[in-house]
Amino acid sequence: MRPASLPPAAPHPAGSAGEVFTAFLRLGLTSFGGPLAHLGYLRQQFVTRRGWLDESGFAQLLAVCQFLPGPASSQLSLAIGLFRAGWAGALAAFVGFTLPSALLLFAFAGLAQRLDPMLGAALVHGLKLVAVAVVAHGVLGMWRQLVPDAARGLIAIVALALAVLVGSVAGQLLAIGCGAVLGLGLCRRAGALGVAVFPLHYGRRTAAAVLALFLAGLAVALLCLPATGSPGPLALAAAFYQAGALVFGGGHVVLPLLQHSVVDSGWVTAETFLAGYGAAQAVPGPMFAVAAFLGAEVPLGLPPAVGALIALLALFAPGFLLLLAVLPVWSALARHRTAARAVAGVNAAVVGLLLAALHDPVWTQGIRTPVDLVIAATGFVLLARRHVPARWVVLWCVAASLLASLAG
Repeated sequence: MRPASLPPAAPHPAGSAGEVFTAFLRLGLTSFGGPLAHLGYLRQQFVTRRGWLDESGFAQLLAVCQFLPGPASSQLSLAIGLFRAGWAGALAAFVGFTLPSALLLFAFAGLAQRLDPMLGAALVHGLKLVAVAVVAHGVLGMWRQLVPDAARGLIAIVALALAVLVGSVAGQLLAIGCGAVLGLGLCRRAGALGVAVFPLHYGRRTAAAVLALFLAGLAVALLCLPATGSPGPLALAAAFYQAGALVFGGGHVVLPLLQHSVVDSGWVTAETFLAGYGAAQAVPGPMFAVAAFLGAEVPLGLPPAVGALIALLALFAPGFLLLLAVLPVWSALARHRTAARAVAGVNAAVVGLLLAALHDPVWTQGIRTPVDLVIAATGFVLLARRHVPARWVVLWCVAASLLASLAG
């Protein structure tokens, strides 16, 4: 009688959590330029320089992260750390990549309240103009990449209309859902997502448990999120968890979701929100670290560090949980062509949502005078035509705003 064949053993981690932390801390301190630039940094560091992944593995992992809601560059980092050093490596990658920007934005939340009123107002307004330039540039780049044909242009316009007409998180959810449905019928040109086999240290049972944890968190978030009123720790966590669970495209796309969660609810003013978003352009690391600033600004009646930590973890958690749940079953999902069509439709809808956010609150709060328009337009041209790093655009907008304030 032949013995039953044994399942293959899970691969042993190839490195240590300390090694992963050091590598990602260096990136967290130096990776300026936003989400798309981060992908280039990650490829250069972990494919070209360190050889932790090959080109095919990196491309397929990127496809997974773009398929899911959440911050793609941070999800990619988490997965690289997971493959390299197991669960400890995943945690080390997240902490190393996120900690520098989170600390800088938390410090900005404390500093902004201590500035001279006139100087502080000009600084905050300059950061609003940064948001105008950066979000407009993001819309342009995402339109070129994610809306390459008339069918996806139609989906983007439908999503824009729904976001404007419904005007709440329900409109954003409806836009994403319509994008997926319309994508199935209209996005015939969408290419295959690719099939991958990843070096995981866990299986489908663990993935199912992680998925259940994600769904439980989403259910609690939907039940505990008040429309208005004084926030508590649970309501704050619910608001940021809900935003993190729905943000397809990451980066700038989190803007309309967070704006609904903390501005429409009255927890944070639109001016403060856009100042934090503008400041996030000036620091390295993931843009989702703006949660540290917003969490510190929400009046919980607790130390600001508590609010910052709650918001930060709640915003990142959904995307990370979904990634961990999907990785073991990705190969089966990616074989279905309908998955690529639905993703293409969702991506086009995301561009429509970002267009709505560019109008309100970014444009309506930032552009008050013709001088503001000139400053923001110059920043946009520097990004789009001259390929100037975002930190120099931040410096330009803030300095020009300060000079305009002094001249006025």
